Amino acid sequence: MPRVELLAALPPFADDDVLAVPVADGGVLPSWLTDPAPGAPSPVDAGHLADALADTGNKGKAGAVTNLPVFGRRPRSVVAVGVGAATLPDVRAYVAAAVRRAQALAESGTRRLVLPVDSTAAPAGADEVRAAVEAALLAGYRFRDTSAPHPARLASVAVVAADAGDPAVTAAARAGEVTGRAVAWGRDLVNTPSSTKNPAWLADRAVERLSGLPHVRVTVLGPDELRAGGFGGVLAVGGGSASPPRLVVASYRPPRADGAHPVLVGKGITFDTGGLSIKPNAGMREMKTDMAGGAAVLAALDAAARLELPVAVTAVVPAAENAVSGSSYRPSDVVTHVGGRTTEVLNTDAEGRMVLADGLAHARLSLGATVLVDVATLTGAMKIALGTRTAGLYATTDGLADALLTAGRQAGEPLWRMPLAEEYADLLDSAVADANNAPGNPGGTTAALFLRPFAGELPWAHLDVAGPARAGSDDAEVVKGGTGFGARTLLRWLEAGAPVDPVPTVVD
Repeated sequence: MPRVELLAALPPFADDDVLAVPVADGGVLPSWLTDPAPGAPSPVDAGHLADALADTGNKGKAGAVTNLPVFGRRPRSVVAVGVGAATLPDVRAYVAAAVRRAQALAESGTRRLVLPVDSTAAPAGADEVRAAVEAALLAGYRFRDTSAPHPARLASVAVVAADAGDPAVTAAARAGEVTGRAVAWGRDLVNTPSSTKNPAWLADRAVERLSGLPHVRVTVLGPDELRAGGFGGVLAVGGGSASPPRLVVASYRPPRADGAHPVLVGKGITFDTGGLSIKPNAGMREMKTDMAGGAAVLAALDAAARLELPVAVTAVVPAAENAVSGSSYRPSDVVTHVGGRTTEVLNTDAEGRMVLADGLAHARLSLGATVLVDVATLTGAMKIALGTRTAGLYATTDGLADALLTAGRQAGEPLWRMPLAEEYADLLDSAVADANNAPGNPGGTTAALFLRPFAGELPWAHLDVAGPARAGSDDAEVVKGGTGFGARTLLRWLEAGAPVDPVPTVVD
C-alpha cells in the first residue's frame, strides 16, 4: 500500500510524479489550474487539458479518466479524472481511478501521485479528506503473497486540500489512514490461501496484531476450553478437520468508556467444503473467504483501538474448518449450543449459523454484551436478493437498524434492511430439537430467524455480507478478492457511540 501524506498546497514536482486533476460535472476544471494565483506553479496548460477532455469525451463523470503526458515538464504525466458533483461516492471514485492510473505507471518509474481533492465549489472538508485517504489506501491495496515476485508499486500519495491545517481535517486524514490500513489487514486475512490459513493461524494473526495495542486483550479458546464451555456448534463444524477449531475473543476496554458494551461476532470458517453435504467443486473455489465476517470484526476493533475511541467493544470470532472425514458432523445430528439451545442438523453446509449461534450466546451470557452485531458470509440467497455490492441487514430494533444504515452510508458500504418475517418462523420447527439449521427459502430471512434466539432480549443486528465480501473485479476502492466489507461500517457505528435507540425528535 502507498504511504499517504496531507498537504495544503501543490508541492514542487519531481520527474517521477503524476498529477491528478479533478474534473467536475460538465468538464469544469479546478480554479487553481484555470486561474492560478500569481507565482503559483502551472503544471499543465489548462487549454491543452480542456482540449484533451473534449477529444476523449470526458465530461466529469465520476471515475472517467483522460491521460495526458507532459513533455519536457514536471510532473511527467497528468491524469484528469471525473469527480462528478464531489459527493463522497464521487470522491472515492475519483481517488481510486487516479491511484490505479498512477499504479499502472509505476512500472515506468512513477513513485508519487499528487492528488488534489478540493472541489470547484469549496475546499474539501473532513468527510471528503477522510474518504480520499481511505480510498487511496484501499484502491492501492494488493494482496502480498510473499512467495511471488512483486511488480513496482506506487510509493506515496500526496492528498492536497486547502484546509489541511484545520485540526478537524487533520484528524479526519488520520482516521482515514487508520481505517484503510485496518481494512487492508482484514483483506489480507481473507485473501490468504487456506493451505496456510487454518483456525490456529487466524487466532495467531489476531494475537500478533492486536495484543500489543493499549487497552486490548486477546483470548483464544482451544478445543478443551470449547468443550468445557459448551460450544457444541463450533466443535461440530470443526470436528471433521485435522485443524481443530478456535474461539478468538479480542476486547478493547478504554478507561473513558461508558457502560455500553457492543460485541461484534464474525463468522470465521477458514475453509468450507460443505462437510458431508459437500459443495460442488465450483462452489468451493471462493471458500477461503468464508471467514470474511471474522476479518471484518477484527479489523473494526483494530481501528477502534488505534483511534482510541471512548467505547468498550469486543470482537468474537468462532473459527473452524468445515471438512470431510469420519469425524465430521452429520445430517440428523442434534447439537447443543452455548446456553443449552439445541439444533437438528439437516445440512452440514449451513455451518456458519452453527458457529455464530455459539458466539452470540457466549457474548450474551459471559461477556456482558449490551448490544450484539454479527457479520457473516452466510447465505447465497442474500447474494441473489441484493447482488454483490449490497449487504443484507436484519435487526430487532429500528434504532439499531437506522444507526447501522447511517454508518454504512458514511463508510461507502451500502446496506439494505431485510424483514425478520415471523410468518417463516415455523419453518425452523424440529421434532427433536429447538430448531433445525436448514429451514429453506427465503434463505436469508430463515437464517436470521435461526440466529435471533441466541441474542436473547439484547438489541441485535445481523449483516449478511455474502455478496460484497468478495469482488470479482476492481470497482472504486474495492479490489478483486476479499474486500473487508463491514469493517468500515462497524467502525463508523462505534465512532458514533454504538447507538441502539433512535435519536429523539426535539419539538420547540
